[in-house]
Amino acid sequence: MTRELAQVGTPIGPFRAIVVDGALVTAGFLGTRGRARALRDSAGVHDVLAEYFAGDIDALEALAVAPQGTEFRQLVWKALREVRAGETISYGELAARVGAPLAARAVGSANATNPICLVIPCHRVVRSDGTLGGYGFGVDRKRWLLRHESRPGGLFDDAKRPASTSRRLSSSFGTF
Repeated sequence: MTRELAQVGTPIGPFRAIVVDGALVTAGFLGTRGRARALRDSAGVHDVLAEYFAGDIDALEALAVAPQGTEFRQLVWKALREVRAGETISYGELAARVGAPLAARAVGSANATNPICLVIPCHRVVRSDGTLGGYGFGVDRKRWLLRHESRPGGLFDDAKRPASTSRRLSSSFGTF
């Protein structure tokens, strides 16, 4: 078994992944907001993460994942990977996709325990009223990620947002 670290500096803080035999088993933002030393791995996870943060929002789809969890959580995480960059889904919609339309809270729990942040895109899940809701690495990071992934006409498309909202969101990103 080959275990490696991949780490990349991002505009919203260092991001680290543990790669076992070429598949991600855990990944997330580090608690610090400073610069991170780049750690390259033989599976190329570092390079794919760097591509994503450089603007290739579909790059993460190429990464293999091997999260550990219950059968239900695995089902939710698999469905999350089907939510495309630039799209969002509600907890209720995600519950319906996994065949458990009354299990929005259980879906929320699976989302909260996602061991492979970003690549299993739990940040793309929003409340049924369209508000962001929580995110284990902070709502400002969630907002930044959704804006980074926005496509023309999407929720975070600057052309659709009133100027005052756009300025407020932009200023919150400057804290990272």
